[in-house]
Amino acid sequence: MSGSNVTTNLPFFEYNHYTIATAMTIGLCGSHRTGKTTLAEEISQRTGIPFVRTSTSEVFREHRLDPSKPMEFDKRLWIQHKILDAAERAWNNGHKHFITDRTPLDMAAYTLADIQGSTEVDFGKLEGYLARCITVTNAFLKILVLVQPGIPLVYETGKAALNEGYLEHLNFLILGLCNDDRIKSTFLCLHRDVTDKEARVKKVMEVVDTLRDDTRPC
Repeated sequence: MSGSNVTTNLPFFEYNHYTIATAMTIGLCGSHRTGKTTLAEEISQRTGIPFVRTSTSEVFREHRLDPSKPMEFDKRLWIQHKILDAAERAWNNGHKHFITDRTPLDMAAYTLADIQGSTEVDFGKLEGYLARCITVTNAFLKILVLVQPGIPLVYETGKAALNEGYLEHLNFLILGLCNDDRIKSTFLCLHRDVTDKEARVKKVMEVVDTLRDDTRPC
């Protein structure tokens, strides 16, 4: 499907015409507090690939919401669309190649994690949002890297809930989303025992170098 056009009429789209990503774009995914930002910054520094930062916290602050507090599902879905809007603006900044510390699949996982047996859900709206997350992932990200829990946890004000069970819940949701058959990105899952920064960088760069070799003309 490389290079084919994907169009959608889903609500909330700020950009509704996409192609499958072919540039060297890397998305680090995983639950919060796993070291994604630190890893993205290190890879950017070593390779020269621009680091495009996304900030969920800023979107929550802008709309005066606390990410660590429960909220009604409709409100959760609304703010998740706003977060994805902001990420798309960041990724549409003109860089052909970039690395980012968050992906639409993270956003999908946080939305799904809020659903319990008693949660009232408009499934059509949920399905539309998940489809949007998958479409945007394919459009912007050539490589997905799942950074699993493992590093020590440190509390920070304004961040999402610091709960090991919740982090595991999110990790397994994101793992499943990365393996969805609609995802076209190359997927690397860092083993949870790979917590050293140097080892993490090496694993990611092995995939990057392989893909670069595959795209070089003979």
